[in-house]
Amino acid sequence: MASLIRNGLQGAWRIAQTAKILGGTGLNWLLGDRPPAPRLLRRTFERLGATYIKLGQFVASSPSFFPADYVQELQYCLDQTDPLPFKTMQKVLREELGRSLPKLFAEIDPEPLASASIAQVHAARLRSGEDVVIKIQKPGVQNVLLTDLNFLYASARILEFLKPNLSWASLSAIVEEIQKTMMEECDFLKEADNLRTFGRFLANSGNDQVVVPQVYEQATTLRVLTMERLYGAPFTDLETIRRLTRNTDGALIAAMNTWFASLLYCEFFHADVHAGNLMVLDDGRIGFIDFGIVGRISPDTWAAMASLMEAIPAADYQRIAEAMMRIGITKETVDVGALSRDLEALIDSLDDFASEDDLNSLGKNNPINRFLLDMVAVGERHGLHFPREFALLLKQFLYFDRYVQILAPDLDIYGDDRLHILPEDA
Repeated sequence: MASLIRNGLQGAWRIAQTAKILGGTGLNWLLGDRPPAPRLLRRTFERLGATYIKLGQFVASSPSFFPADYVQELQYCLDQTDPLPFKTMQKVLREELGRSLPKLFAEIDPEPLASASIAQVHAARLRSGEDVVIKIQKPGVQNVLLTDLNFLYASARILEFLKPNLSWASLSAIVEEIQKTMMEECDFLKEADNLRTFGRFLANSGNDQVVVPQVYEQATTLRVLTMERLYGAPFTDLETIRRLTRNTDGALIAAMNTWFASLLYCEFFHADVHAGNLMVLDDGRIGFIDFGIVGRISPDTWAAMASLMEAIPAADYQRIAEAMMRIGITKETVDVGALSRDLEALIDSLDDFASEDDLNSLGKNNPINRFLLDMVAVGERHGLHFPREFALLLKQFLYFDRYVQILAPDLDIYGDDRLHILPEDA
């Protein structure tokens, strides 16, 4: 009962806080602070905190659902926050691990390695001697997320009632998808299971070139995830990688073969292989870390996606159009010939987006986002709408394309026998 009352009071406080921030934003607008609407929304999301930062990231990775100018601006919604005091995070640890805390850890670094909207990460050492990282959920995050998402869901239903022809896509269904994604990120037991599942996939396929962090179950709960600490360099740090291994293209091939094989033989694929989550370790092996965001895809959709990726470098525009039609959702008849001609004009006009210096640049200058937005826009002009998994898949593939430019610029992705990208090659 006390917990119910406490959660209710926290929810009411959160709604009041949200109203205050929105009211302040509206007042500033009336007083003349009137940036473009996408920028105003991004700034407001950042002031509102965890839920809305995640919402901004969802919009940024879902160009099929939202206008391009909003998708571009919300690329700036970085999930990096000021760290909370260690005493605050230590309280969460004690609540989750109880009296066993001093029995588990010999030391915990009070300075965090990273701080995001949902969790904070600290380096530590177990009593048994292993170096680990502890991912600690920030206090009250889950209740804030649920309050915010329930508010958004109710608002979406009201808007759908008042404006039934606003969009062919259901706003409330989008909010439900966002809620599912965010709640999974808050469930560290689920992330731990993802790590174990991917580890079994590696073992079952005889893959000893790639590792994921070991989970220490005795120090893992719903809000605390304790993992083996992996040491190495991100895939964009060519100088360090060359010190760790002479075979830089071999490291890249191992990572790519593993990720593409997971599309067929694992329950999910890693849906965020940016440089910070993909490492060449000190012993030359490859480390995949952070399995909080994963995606799932049907074999038919992946076959169509593979066909698309094979058709793009071959400049087979008819096949590109047919693959996009297999991936997309449409309520009307699509003119394949017209779609293929528009795709040809788009691809022929593209600069070498993968040769830019910083793949992690933000907004409209990010080559991944520019290509993705342009391609989706062409499809939408012809009545195609793409599932979010399409954006996730294509984004990961383009990350790998960038790593090719850094680590193995002479590598022929489709001609090298060491690479097994397409389903028939796997």
